[in-house]
Amino acid sequence: MSLLRNVIKASGLFHTYKQSGLRNVSSYISPLEGVRILDLTRIVAGPYCTMVLGDLGAEVIKIEKPGTGDEARLWGPPFIGSSKESCYFIAFNRNKKSVTINIQTEEGRGIIYSLAKKSDVLVENYVPGKLDSMKLGYDVLKGIAPHLIYCSITGFGPKGPYSRRPGYDVIAASIGGLVHITGPQGGEPCKVGVALIDIATGLYAHGAIMAAIIKRAKTGKGQKIDCNLLSTELSTLINIGSNYLNAGKEGSRWGTAHESIVPYQAFSTRNGYYTIGTGSNKQFEELCTVIGHKDLAKNPKFATNTDRVANRHQIVEILTKILSTKTNKEWESIFYKCSFPNGPVNDLKATFSDPHVQDIGIVKTMKHPTAGEIRLVGPAVQYSEGGNEVRTPPPNLGQHTNEVLTELLGFNGSKIDDLRLRKIIA
Repeated sequence: MSLLRNVIKASGLFHTYKQSGLRNVSSYISPLEGVRILDLTRIVAGPYCTMVLGDLGAEVIKIEKPGTGDEARLWGPPFIGSSKESCYFIAFNRNKKSVTINIQTEEGRGIIYSLAKKSDVLVENYVPGKLDSMKLGYDVLKGIAPHLIYCSITGFGPKGPYSRRPGYDVIAASIGGLVHITGPQGGEPCKVGVALIDIATGLYAHGAIMAAIIKRAKTGKGQKIDCNLLSTELSTLINIGSNYLNAGKEGSRWGTAHESIVPYQAFSTRNGYYTIGTGSNKQFEELCTVIGHKDLAKNPKFATNTDRVANRHQIVEILTKILSTKTNKEWESIFYKCSFPNGPVNDLKATFSDPHVQDIGIVKTMKHPTAGEIRLVGPAVQYSEGGNEVRTPPPNLGQHTNEVLTELLGFNGSKIDDLRLRKIIA
């Protein structure tokens, strides 16, 4: 509890809650309430990180380029209805305030300096050296705001021969081996269907920032955090990476199958594909029983997982013939109470219509200021005492510029008008 009190003190909330007479402080605040994030990120990894922090209650001030803003605003179609709001942008940018500042100008950078003094965390995802050249790097800002936690998200990190290269998810996944091990056996390498390395890097960054906030509560000092796509990708190779490093075993493509467990893959059915995983001999026996072929489990070729891996093609061929006789719905009904993991390969219509997905309420509906009604996938994590929520829709470009400059920095109307006239803000 003493650490919680230190964090609350560091965020400036302790006095407010003490005055209110609340005893159990954690029951009344979001995890990051009172923490301010200065967000200089675009595209996916950085915005995903700051969105998660915003879901947890942090105030996220998203700094965007006047006129165009975050590049993801232009990544369409599809757009929402007849608006110019891209579906791509709204996926990563809820719970944020948009402020447009031309950071290539001296006065624009001065505004960033002022905001940094009043912020707890700065997150950026520029190519290493870019913000340093604009006097917005960590070495400059730590002198202006020593308490600031400065998180850089890059493609390849701050050192090494690739450090100055731009980084995208599929490039990191290619260089890091993920594309090599993804795709059908014997087929071409494939990228994953969504930018998972971007997302994983954003999650790494969010966790690192949380840890740095806790450390600052102990030391009073900020620090620099470096996260990058390639290191994230290498860390997520897990057993495949370990197999190579420790046993010299090269990775390969298996489609939906598993190298070390059989059966563990998607099988074709009468109207689609259905995924089954039997992680133990007992589960394999159960599978054989419910599909009406109990004898398969007694066959010496398939008795143990080691046997099944050795005779993979035979058992997969047998199971494919059996599973192709019924539809996904029929197999789902048959497997409903089984102990082994199983489920249909859904398209997105089936995914969001799934009764479990609907029951947990993870899809949120809200009103966007220009696009009208929008739907978002909300936070994946729930807290027993609340506070991880979708509060506000993704902002329009520059929607909160006046609000932030007036309320946080004390600028008056004439100063804001002058800055706008000289295109420092928009």
